Amino acid sequence: QVQLVESGGGLVQPGGSLRLTCVASGSTASIYGMAWYRQAPGKQRELVALITPNSSTNYADSVKDRFTISRNKARNRWYLQMNTLKPEDTAVYYCNGKGHRDYWGQGTQVTVSS
Repeated sequence: QVQLVESGGGLVQPGGSLRLTCVASGSTASIYGMAWYRQAPGKQRELVALITPNSSTNYADSVKDRFTISRNKARNRWYLQMNTLKPEDTAVYYCNGKGHRDYWGQGTQVTVSS
């Protein structure tokens, strides 16, 4: 089993930055890919960014050039650096680990508002 815990969400003004952290514990050797998703009220959960075992990254068009996904494999952590935040980035953000199955954290709220 794998447990994921996110942190780093909060309230930020438009144009501000936040850094989300996901810490994995348990059978972490089974995780080969890591991602961040988000879900805004009344909308479906959507992929924000992912990083593959060979460190390739992929981003949703809406966050390209503003968000950066990275990982520290030795510490079983991955991160989402979010810059130039916009009100439409407001959502609950979930970290996702891809292994024998998808693993999910509990989510962290990000609110972008003045």
